[in-house]
Amino acid sequence: MKLEPIVVSLLDTDLYKFNMDQVIFHNHTDLSGEYYFKCRDAGVVFTLDMMKEIEDQIDHLCSLRFTRDELDYLRSIRFIKSDYVEFLRLWHPIRDYVSVDLSEDGTLSVVVRGPLFSAMQFEIYLLEIINEVYFRMAFDYETLRAAAEEKLNAKIKAFQDGTYTFKFAEFGCRRRLSREWEDVVVRRLAQETDNCVGTSNVYLAKKYHLTPIGTYAHEYVQMYQGIDSIPLAYTNHYAMRDWYDEYQGDNGTALTDTVTTDLFLLDFNRSMVNNYNGVRHDSGDPYVWGEKIIAHYKSYGVDPRTKLLLFSDSLNFDKAQKLFDYFKDKSKVSFGIGTFCSNDTNEKALNIVIKLQYVNGRPVAKLSDDPGKAMCRDTEYLEYLKRSVDFRLHREA
Repeated sequence: MKLEPIVVSLLDTDLYKFNMDQVIFHNHTDLSGEYYFKCRDAGVVFTLDMMKEIEDQIDHLCSLRFTRDELDYLRSIRFIKSDYVEFLRLWHPIRDYVSVDLSEDGTLSVVVRGPLFSAMQFEIYLLEIINEVYFRMAFDYETLRAAAEEKLNAKIKAFQDGTYTFKFAEFGCRRRLSREWEDVVVRRLAQETDNCVGTSNVYLAKKYHLTPIGTYAHEYVQMYQGIDSIPLAYTNHYAMRDWYDEYQGDNGTALTDTVTTDLFLLDFNRSMVNNYNGVRHDSGDPYVWGEKIIAHYKSYGVDPRTKLLLFSDSLNFDKAQKLFDYFKDKSKVSFGIGTFCSNDTNEKALNIVIKLQYVNGRPVAKLSDDPGKAMCRDTEYLEYLKRSVDFRLHREA
């Protein structure tokens, strides 16, 4: 079964890839990175035919270049700088950075190794490819597509009749059913409701004249763990400092949980509270997290109603509505909702990730506020990182 090209534009990725890459381009071109694929679901089997199709799709991906029109669009985003766009004119995905393998039991292995400014760009493209190949080749795609359309119709109706009243952005690139289906979802949510404020998918934002949305991901904070001169428990401080220096308060929503929210708040001081528009939740109890953030704002005399709480952890619309109802009078509230938008069918969506695991040969890790989300290939390093975090929390909290 030979599929049509899955990625047809290098804009078909999350905005935060460009945001993070611009900081790396201006500050950390000396860093190299290694990313590893993981399927968190038990019993998922990839076949040899799937692996061959994935490799063919990666070959096609690496033949793509940014067009002049695409570069002009990136340049039109107010915080993307001209020198970085000129770099992208020269940049393209390099096939030699990616290796793919399949074990006898059907476990798929994908590893990306290369300069961090280049290796990091593969994540979303590869997840889009792997996910679509799997669902097209493991199931009857038209049956999945019909189920997804029926569910989307019901969701749109619920927005139109007032069942759902919150605003959200579509964050569905990485685990979408297909490129074709995400396109339909974004178009219809934007055109048939007043609730979809934008999408993380830069290609679709450009196509449908929507706001591209996104700031940074866990990998951005993780990369500072690989810099020798930075103490492990202070990576948030250096990450946020570089981000502010790059964007001067624009593009300012901070992700809190890379090395736990409690540690993040030690570095989220008065200057950072004032400089960032808000914060993003991606693990742990969202209600506990929200109240903790609100209390932190109040401790600095800041009205939390002037700041944004952005929730993005495995949400569906019912969960989002409950969170909105709870926090709407306490803070600005918005949501980034991914798989529930882009891959809600009659089959369970895959929980797949590609995570940064080494920087300059040193292990790095995400701790998160949910221990089950921690991911590190070096257990000794992971324990060392936890001890470093605990030591600073005990000393300063």
